Amino acid sequence: MATTTRVPGPAGLPLIGSLLDLKRDPLATYLAARRDHGDVVRIQAGPPGLRAELWLVTSPEGAQQVLATEAANFRKDNVFYGEIRESFGNGLLTSQDEDYLRQRRLVQPLFTRRRVDGYADAIGVETEALAARWATAPGGQVDLAEEMNRFALRTVARILFGQDVEEAVETVHHAFPILNAFVRDRGFSPLRLPRAWPLPGHRRALAAERTLYEVCDTIIAGRATDGDAADGEDLLSLLAKARDEDGNQLDATELREQVLIFLLAGHETTATSLTFALHLLGKHPEEQERAHREAAGLLADGRRPTAADYQQLPYLTMVLKEAMRLYPAAPSVGRRAVKAAVVGGVEIPAGADVLIAPYVTHRHPAHWEDPERFDPERFTPEREAGRHRYAWYPFGGGPRACIGQHFSMLESVLALAVLLREYEVTAVDTEVPLGQGITLEVRGPVRVKLTRRPA
Repeated sequence: MATTTRVPGPAGLPLIGSLLDLKRDPLATYLAARRDHGDVVRIQAGPPGLRAELWLVTSPEGAQQVLATEAANFRKDNVFYGEIRESFGNGLLTSQDEDYLRQRRLVQPLFTRRRVDGYADAIGVETEALAARWATAPGGQVDLAEEMNRFALRTVARILFGQDVEEAVETVHHAFPILNAFVRDRGFSPLRLPRAWPLPGHRRALAAERTLYEVCDTIIAGRATDGDAADGEDLLSLLAKARDEDGNQLDATELREQVLIFLLAGHETTATSLTFALHLLGKHPEEQERAHREAAGLLADGRRPTAADYQQLPYLTMVLKEAMRLYPAAPSVGRRAVKAAVVGGVEIPAGADVLIAPYVTHRHPAHWEDPERFDPERFTPEREAGRHRYAWYPFGGGPRACIGQHFSMLESVLALAVLLREYEVTAVDTEVPLGQGITLEVRGPVRVKLTRRPA
């Protein structure tokens, strides 16, 4: 295939390129770049001397190349991952090379399908508590973004910490938005001042970071001194006991870093998926009624769902996958090229910052007919089998694919089953403004009206 080094891209403004567009609405900027310039686009942002170049790759074939077939050449060495490391530590999301391989070997046994299925009861406890609280919602309305964020956080905290859930939830709920905004702003800024400078935003972020570290360290130290807690089956206890083939284990700092990454990746992603699954069903009553019938038929006796029920909820799974197509929790993913590479016939230079964008690929008209339309039928087994593997990749792919994808799917489908069995939801806010931080951001309310279904 012939290659070219003249890569098209948006012109932007004379001095700062596409910097304002990326700050104002990065997702719309990526969509327009693919529409106007193709599947490999160079986006320039920032003033001369501080100008950054992003190489946006939006085809399924390009995503597969970056994430899987040439994954060793595209590393997590960019500014954004550096900022995440600074705030959340060097856990599975950000570690590389031997650090990553060692962590993955230690953690992988805790995320087998059999082990994850054992978390279904904790999911059920939190979902039932949420459904009961909704019965007293003021005016019969809730903001899905707020409700799903707290639900997913409580669920992952319960699985991580067991009974030590309350203190951790309040701390994380307060600290994470501050740190997310700090990482986002620094990641998109052409000029990053030292974190130690006593600027108001820096002081606020560092205070949130300290509080977050302290609550994790306190719980971890408690495990070390409390024999009964250390023998527990919560994820923290299992992590503390994990050994690799040489008998090595995670030290206290490594434990905290894994816990922080699990809290981050384990609640924001699932919260996003649940928010938009319910929001979309609230705008599409026919699809919602079909999902309700499936859930109510399986759980007709009002029982708590089990892991075995997951396989008996195919339509709810299709709904969730379609919501994750339209609103992937990781709308774009960055890498840095070690050596020059040819992607989609375009030569990308060594050292280039490469961005793949599920949010754009999931709307690619060559792979998705009428891509903005909500249609769970896209995810029948037959239609999934007929598509490129990387036309839909909300969990990434290749050797760095999300270790928690079965947990996220299990939690989301079981929670949807209970909530749709109990309630009809009607969208109040039909349009939801979006942004991007570490994950997809909702920049406004996602309110629905709740109607309790008859028992």
